[in-house]
Amino acid sequence: MKKLFLTYVLLFLSSAGLFAQRQPYVILISLDGFRWDYVNRGITPNFDSIKANGVAAISLRPDFPSITFPNHYSIVTGMYPENQGLIANTFTDPFTKETYRVNDSTKSKNAKWYLGEAFWETAKRNGIITASYFWPGSDMKLDYRRPDYVESYVHTRAFEDRVNGVINWLKLPYEKRPHFITLYFEATDDSGHKFGPNSIQMNHAIEKEDSMIGLLTNKLKNISLLDSTDIIVVSDHGMTEVSKDKVVNIEEIIKNYNVTYQGRGPFMLVNPQKADEQNVYDKLLSNRNHFQVFTKDNIPACYHYSTHPFISDIIVIADLGWSLADNYSYKNIDKFTDRGNHGYDNNEMDMNGIFYAFGPDFKIGYRTATLNNIDIYPMLCRIFNITPRSNIDGKLENIEYILKGY
Repeated sequence: MKKLFLTYVLLFLSSAGLFAQRQPYVILISLDGFRWDYVNRGITPNFDSIKANGVAAISLRPDFPSITFPNHYSIVTGMYPENQGLIANTFTDPFTKETYRVNDSTKSKNAKWYLGEAFWETAKRNGIITASYFWPGSDMKLDYRRPDYVESYVHTRAFEDRVNGVINWLKLPYEKRPHFITLYFEATDDSGHKFGPNSIQMNHAIEKEDSMIGLLTNKLKNISLLDSTDIIVVSDHGMTEVSKDKVVNIEEIIKNYNVTYQGRGPFMLVNPQKADEQNVYDKLLSNRNHFQVFTKDNIPACYHYSTHPFISDIIVIADLGWSLADNYSYKNIDKFTDRGNHGYDNNEMDMNGIFYAFGPDFKIGYRTATLNNIDIYPMLCRIFNITPRSNIDGKLENIEYILKGY
């Protein structure tokens, strides 16, 4: 009788949340444009520490196109851009003529563009408090699709303030404290574009971001949460050198046709009149020099870039280090050509980013080959012991071996 009574008491406490298992803490950090090999320059002591005490992948493969918003959203949804909705940083809905732009907050915060379910949404449905100190898609206008705590992106926000913001969330009373947090830094992307990946300025950016990892871990230690927190450091893509001497004017090649263009630089979406589609494609194919051209029907399956209705009929992808232009951008090469860029074939090593992780759920001193960013979402679900969405592209079996107990 006493044993039966104790069982009822335990069931009551569990259902009331008074005897619930403590949730893990996970901080997902993005270093925008941090190429896979930047850690080999001898200026990243905190990455060296993670490598010794956690998991280090050779690289993290982005999705195509290897640009910022699509890949950040793929990381937290486990879906390719063709399925999660963000097919580029700027693109147009051909049916409504509305255009999504990352630098237009009225567009980028509109939830209709985001078709995937971000991990913070999955977590919230499972009673997990979440927070985001910057992440593409985290500040969309629908309350129920946002993390519980959100900081909208401010480019000038000091890096130290971002770290302190995360720590302040973790100092909240336990019942209000987030257990999943995203954190974002953009120094390596800024320096890569402006000065190139092999510049002194890039080295300074690498050192700065590495120091932020050290600052965060020290502050977690000071509040006695370091040993119970998983820290995952990723990047959305890499970076490669570009030059204004390596530019192809796509509009000049097909100047005899009525065509609209989206994008420039590493890839371009080309929309001819339906009657001219084959002629435009043939013209580009016969003049192919420093670029590849595909239709939605024949683009290689490895790109996973064909099913979304907003993807244009013709996709042009520049060779690594080359840039594509229309007439306007070609005439203004100095304005539109940086020293470094990304967005190329995601299988190019220069486009690969990083994956480093340590904490109670990760193996120690474990090196692994290249990981895919779409597999991070199911891994997060595994860490929190919750069920992922059934329509994701990522696969837990591709990444779970880096976790303890595998």
